Amino acid sequence: MEMNREKLCTSKADVSSDSAYHCSACHDDEEWSSMSRGRAKSRSLSASPALGSTKEFRRTRSLHGPCPVTTFGPKACMLQNPKTIMHIQDPASQRLTWNKPPKSVLVIKKIRDASLLQPFKELCVYLTEENNMIVYVEKKVLEDPAIANDDNFGPVKKKFCTFREDYDDISNQIDFIICLGGDGTLLYASSLFQGSVPPVMAFHLGSLGFLTPFNFENFQSQVTQVIEGNAALVLRSRLKVKVVKEHREKMTVQNGIEENGVVPTNIEKEVGKQIMQYQVLNEVVVDRGPSSYLSNVDVFLDGHLITTVQGDGVIVSTPTGSTAYAAAAGASMIHPNVPAIMITPICPHSLSFRPIVVPAGVELKIMLSPDARNTAWVSFDGRKRQEICHGDSISITTSCYPLPSICFRDPVSDWFESLAECLHWNVRKKQNNFAVEERILSVYI
Repeated sequence: MEMNREKLCTSKADVSSDSAYHCSACHDDEEWSSMSRGRAKSRSLSASPALGSTKEFRRTRSLHGPCPVTTFGPKACMLQNPKTIMHIQDPASQRLTWNKPPKSVLVIKKIRDASLLQPFKELCVYLTEENNMIVYVEKKVLEDPAIANDDNFGPVKKKFCTFREDYDDISNQIDFIICLGGDGTLLYASSLFQGSVPPVMAFHLGSLGFLTPFNFENFQSQVTQVIEGNAALVLRSRLKVKVVKEHREKMTVQNGIEENGVVPTNIEKEVGKQIMQYQVLNEVVVDRGPSSYLSNVDVFLDGHLITTVQGDGVIVSTPTGSTAYAAAAGASMIHPNVPAIMITPICPHSLSFRPIVVPAGVELKIMLSPDARNTAWVSFDGRKRQEICHGDSISITTSCYPLPSICFRDPVSDWFESLAECLHWNVRKKQNNFAVEERILSVYI
């Protein structure tokens, strides 16, 4: 009896000591679940209210999974390493706020689309005249004859600040971004900011619009809410990509003839390394390019060779990119709040090569296989396409600079609405129910 009592006391002490390994969110969920036994659990998908009171803002459930218990059985536990602690805010509570009122806005408009001229002009007039904001516009947008020759728009156009891609750095001058067009405008906005990205508000004025949740009809009230800091955010993770290329110079012998009289081919000489870095929102695509041979590339994960891709190529995508090229190649679709990287083969010459999802913190490296018959080509969000030769490498990991995309409602509702509206996810005619007579007959059968 004394032994049982001692064990009971010891177990209680263990539980109290183990509480240091639990997070407060887990305890809150456990308390809530114990209180809600015997009644249906409900979850609201509506946008959270403004940060007025903590009680109103509190959610019953978190979009994160429960914090895992780090004690295993009576004696085992996880080794505590303070260097690996990572604090992640619950995505459901991610709200936009301003340290200071925003004063500058970058307006990105889809080029060569006449249907966007009027919305572009209305938005710019509203921002400059009614909100007294500094509007940044790419120089080639104003070179459109329909804008350049519009005298009524001239006074507004004079207030613009212009820039040129790859020439002018505007990363520290923009408070937030407004995109007019399709998903390509959001990808273009991402490419302009290789570091921290300002909040992005995307209006659906393109063809697909999976990443553009706002309609333009009520743009004044919606833009006003963003300026006031009343909006939900989804942090779309990006990929940090480093391309290391063996710099080669082509050399030929003078007069084009060697001493033995043979006409030589171009000789490539290694003279150093060239390093390029990119921030990628959707995907990195490595493919066989114009060659008719299979691509043959090795994929390493944290320094270990995991597979060799033999096929048309491979896609390394973010959760945001999982609904783009990767989805067309047969991959699953991942919610943007899931921290992950997806690896998807393109037409692999194998019946067992399925897409896989790896943790967001790993580092992938892609190189040409030593016995590859041809070179490969790589592109980043469909841009900056370049050739990859033997000795070159592509290193990919999750970037610490996500793209903060402003939600129309909240991250969950917006995503499923885009799946339904843009991709017609799980669209099927409903099965007819039984008529009364058939239902009665089926019961007896």
